[in-house]
Amino acid sequence: MKRFAILATLAALILGIASVASAATEVKMTGDARVYGVFFANHNYTGWNANATQTEDRFQIWERFRLRSDFVANEAVKFRLGIKVEDVWGHGTLTAANPAVAISVYQAYLQFKLPDCDVQVTAGLQDLSFPTSSFFNDSVVFGGDRAAALVVSAPLIKDTLAVTAGFARMIDTNRTYDTTTTQVADEFDVYLLALPITVDGFKVTPYGVIGVAGKDADYGDAGFLEYLVSAGSYLNGWKNDQNAYWWAGGTFEVTALDPVNFYADVIYGAGAENDRKFAKRQGWFIDLGIEYTGWDVLTPQVFGWWSTGEDKSTRNGSERMPTVLPNWGPGNSFLFDDSQELGKESNMGVNPVGAWGLGASLNNISFIEKMTHILTFTYLHGNNSAKALRTLNYALGTNSYYQMGRDLATDEYLVAVNFDTKYMIYENLAAVMETGWSHGEFKTSIWGHRLAQQAREGDSWKVAFGLTYKF
Repeated sequence: MKRFAILATLAALILGIASVASAATEVKMTGDARVYGVFFANHNYTGWNANATQTEDRFQIWERFRLRSDFVANEAVKFRLGIKVEDVWGHGTLTAANPAVAISVYQAYLQFKLPDCDVQVTAGLQDLSFPTSSFFNDSVVFGGDRAAALVVSAPLIKDTLAVTAGFARMIDTNRTYDTTTTQVADEFDVYLLALPITVDGFKVTPYGVIGVAGKDADYGDAGFLEYLVSAGSYLNGWKNDQNAYWWAGGTFEVTALDPVNFYADVIYGAGAENDRKFAKRQGWFIDLGIEYTGWDVLTPQVFGWWSTGEDKSTRNGSERMPTVLPNWGPGNSFLFDDSQELGKESNMGVNPVGAWGLGASLNNISFIEKMTHILTFTYLHGNNSAKALRTLNYALGTNSYYQMGRDLATDEYLVAVNFDTKYMIYENLAAVMETGWSHGEFKTSIWGHRLAQQAREGDSWKVAFGLTYKF
């Protein structure tokens, strides 16, 4: 009961603040909720967790509620507070009778425009993504998430050229004081500069990102470690207290030939180049999507991507482009953590970096009023040397750096199909069903008999059904 009292007090406090603030400011509230059940068989193509030490529970019911409150002083100044509750029925906050209250803040930022101009400043915990073309959902480097950041956006030529510059502190492990009297580099900071250019029928965004990565920052706890460092650094760490990372790229969208539209991204990234030779990581990532929008009943799409992969040696560093937290994916594909509406337990979590692939979608299929579908087929082929993967697996056994089904060698592949449906019951209330199937071929010589044989026992598939509400 005490926990419920805390929750009720917090809700009353927010409403109380809103009522008091309304005298001087306008308070606008928006939000969303989703409740759904998901049946997911053979996570990681095995039915086990990534380290093959735990078995899956195939059916779960998830619920998420988000509330966003904007405290608007005038057209130029506002503060956003976003809170979230998300868990499985029967766990944490959603446990019967005696729940552990867990409300998290997922947005908290001040946003304002400088006087007498259109320069916008956003400071605080905010949605942040590196630029990407709209076809592929979000960035393969960092996207679909939030960071504590300072971002400044300004138009240079109205409706044609703008600039966005930002600084984000992604990690500060020790906060105010380091653990001893010796100062350590426990931060990971990034600096972003982008120049969106829009003309009739064409949009391009060149951009650059610089990261300063401290040796003592906790990348594992943040979920960045496997995506950011080389296999050699995963084993032996860094020599330097700080290492520089950088990415340079461009996003391209061509609509001049409408109804045939083209989308592409080209990115090169590198990091830890001045550390020991095995520590550096560098590589390319390129994608291309094409769609035809001339039909009312569906939108055909084709897509492909290519990325450099590991060579045979870990002594010379990694040849995969470093990333931070990808949210990339075409066609709502079951393989990637991308645009699924029923987000938890929604995909296979495959890494598109270190692979190439092709696919096709029939998007926006609509034969019945208020009902739409998307059907997507995806083929992914590994670009990593089998020897590189095998070497680390021999040294560590099953590990989190290279995982079967997420990181593929040159003679391994995946195929996947997803068919997803959305029916608008009311303007803001929808019934959603997402289904997916995937088959993988993996080498026993890389992953061992136990994992490879388990993957041959059955394919991965899921069925999720639920309701989404936006207000």
